[in-house]
Amino acid sequence: MNGQQQAAPHTVPGVDRQDARQVTEILQARLHALNDLALTLKHVHWNVVGPHFIAVHEMLDPQVEAVREMTDTTAERIATLGGVPVGTPAAIVAARTWDDYDVGRADAVAHLGALDLVYSGVIEDHRRAMKATGELDPVTQDMLIGQLAGLEQFQWFLRAHLESGGGRLSTAGAHTLQEAADRASRGTGPA
Repeated sequence: MNGQQQAAPHTVPGVDRQDARQVTEILQARLHALNDLALTLKHVHWNVVGPHFIAVHEMLDPQVEAVREMTDTTAERIATLGGVPVGTPAAIVAARTWDDYDVGRADAVAHLGALDLVYSGVIEDHRRAMKATGELDPVTQDMLIGQLAGLEQFQWFLRAHLESGGGRLSTAGAHTLQEAADRASRGTGPA
């Protein structure tokens, strides 16, 4: 099947089969992003070092678990709508539209800077999915809204490490993960 959604032989009552197919395609992209995010968070958990190690190391485990729960809920919604959720590594890599996380062993603040960009991308795409599903399937939209609340809170947690007392974010204006990591480590951003 190569990760392609086929027309569902059935879906939930009250949802048109074509609408269900469109929603499952949107959700499949979100499933890939959430699976990738969970793996990325665990990668950071294993590779964070420095004086803030324990704070970041312990902050990430609940995020990993929550994101894994989001993946499960998303996959089950796809199945509920009559689709086939695809969660294989090859499918994630083939469908990915974002760069792989390229920060290895690094200090906590550098990883948090890179994760800030990761979260921004996931949140922006989740918001687009939320808007796209509003008319098609409000139940799915509601699920995405709940996930967004968690994702936005997690980004807020890590941004607290990147923000100055005056509200300046050290990663502001960074376009690559490495650039965000470098700016966060130096505590610099646009003036």
